[in-house]
Amino acid sequence: MKKMKDVPPHDRPREKIAIKGVAALTDTELIEAILGRGVINRDVRMIARDIAVMTSDHSREIRYEDVLAIGGVGPTKAAQIMACLELGRRRYEPTGAVTIKKPDDILPLVSTYREKPQEYFICISLTGAGEVISSRVVTIGILNHSLVHPREVFAGAIADRAASVICVHNHPSGSLEASPQDIAVTRQLQEAGILLGIQLLDHIIITKTGFSSMKEKGLV
Repeated sequence: MKKMKDVPPHDRPREKIAIKGVAALTDTELIEAILGRGVINRDVRMIARDIAVMTSDHSREIRYEDVLAIGGVGPTKAAQIMACLELGRRRYEPTGAVTIKKPDDILPLVSTYREKPQEYFICISLTGAGEVISSRVVTIGILNHSLVHPREVFAGAIADRAASVICVHNHPSGSLEASPQDIAVTRQLQEAGILLGIQLLDHIIITKTGFSSMKEKGLV
């Protein structure tokens, strides 16, 4: 296999993108364009070929550790490849997952709890793209009171490898106002999320007739 320096300039991947467009490149050439250069003992074309072989199996889950194990790939190049794979997945893969972009997107997932006579505290785990991974009832209270601890809230999110969470609880009283306890719990969850690297995106209060986003009110 020729080294990149031996390939005519007009046939090098980045130059081909400029001249012919990105669609003209093979998978291996696309990876060469992403990597840019190789290392002392391995030319970029050799590294790109190995990555192309690995990623050609669409049934295989590609992990950061797998890419890092390829000769000539360090943490920076492995991160570049994983970022490109994830970007492509988010843009083109029809996952069928529910994506949360605004507070009311969450309502269909929690509609059954709006009329409950007891207070339910729900935690929804999300990917980095805002896709719902799972929705769990963390605690069930008595009438309008439910105690919750960060340990229980984040246990499922950690298992899901979630990037963020949204918490939801119902107010059987019908009030959409956050109580002092609601605010205190939210701040506690925010602090725990920072330590765990799992962001609390919002805490939503739901009732029979409406909902209230604590983020929109500046409480998250």
